[in-house]
Amino acid sequence: MELLRSISYLSGLDEATLKALARVAVRRRYDAGQMIFVEGEPCAGLFIVERGRVKIFKLSPGGREQILHIFGAGEGFNDVAVLDGGPNPVNVMALEPTSVLVIDRPSMVDLLERYPALSRAVIENLASRARHLVSLVEDLSLRTVVGRLAKLLLERASDEVDLERFPQGLTHAQMAARLGTVREVITRSLHKLEDEGIIKIERHRITILDREALEDKAIS
Repeated sequence: MELLRSISYLSGLDEATLKALARVAVRRRYDAGQMIFVEGEPCAGLFIVERGRVKIFKLSPGGREQILHIFGAGEGFNDVAVLDGGPNPVNVMALEPTSVLVIDRPSMVDLLERYPALSRAVIENLASRARHLVSLVEDLSLRTVVGRLAKLLLERASDEVDLERFPQGLTHAQMAARLGTVREVITRSLHKLEDEGIIKIERHRITILDREALEDKAIS
């Protein structure tokens, strides 16, 4: 109940609706690197992260990875398959030891029909996801790799107390998967930003030296 109440798009639901969700939810645990479900398989249900982090990603026929999102505690995923009854549209992997609550599709469909407020909440959350995907398409099609990298660095810095220093938190390969490119291009782009005096790379940390210049890069 506390976990469900902590989820932003479910927080406004009444006690009866939350209890109905809690009754049909099943807890599952995954190790770091373990697949939670695979694209193309029958709908695995609605997932809510209790603890840990998961990555949502697509794979090209050649094995190239595109990370669509990383979800943490209190966030849900796989709404699309639950609503349209189709197969899982993406791959999902645990990035660290992770526990999730799972609600199977038949139970979720039944609850959506019985509780209109829950239906509205799920639809609004799905609309928010659609906006994220529109932003992702914009980044991939209209921004350069350096621009996408600058935007990522700024977003990760804004999550820290000290905006000027923060752990990298991602390998070059993981950043490449987030930004729709390859590791070598990310490495060259980081060195380009460092050569221009915008950032400084020290082992596993990045220091933003010129935030205004990095913001200019992010819109290029």
